[in-house]
Amino acid sequence: MASALTGCKVAVLAVDGFEQAELIEPQRALREAGATVHVISSKAGKIQGFRHVDKGDSVDVDTTFDRAAPNDYDAVVLPGGVVNGDAIRLLPQAQAFVKAADQANKPIAVICHGTWLPVSAGIIKGRTVTSWPSLQDDIRNAGGTWVDKEVVEDGNFITSRKPDDLPAFNRTLIAQLSKKKAA
Repeated sequence: MASALTGCKVAVLAVDGFEQAELIEPQRALREAGATVHVISSKAGKIQGFRHVDKGDSVDVDTTFDRAAPNDYDAVVLPGGVVNGDAIRLLPQAQAFVKAADQANKPIAVICHGTWLPVSAGIIKGRTVTSWPSLQDDIRNAGGTWVDKEVVEDGNFITSRKPDDLPAFNRTLIAQLSKKKAA
């Protein structure tokens, strides 16, 4: 498995307030599978993670939205966290990044409150997704179908509800990337 994703580059889009496990666990799983993973944010340096409402660890930012090109990446991961999800959805550069990845049919793996960014980017319409339950009205209002499942695949979209779903989320993302790489 350690070389399954060698040569794949994955962008993790996040700002201060991300849910720590939802960034760290996919990052670790992808790296263990051989992928290169870059954290992309609105500012250089570090961004602050949270464990629900408690301050967690900070992570290093590899590059910023103004320096990152969606075409350089094979997939995008959008971790949740209420503060992160609410803030990143307002950033035009983050919206443009996920729109470009979607138009290129690259895997977009979204968990929990991370779904707010695709909603605001206008790329949820016609898709079946899951998220933290409080986002279901936003998803429906954006033209999507919300379901309460551990992991949902709809085309290039992979979505999960919460940190407890991370094992299935990570397996599904790695499997989708492996299929794309083999094609």
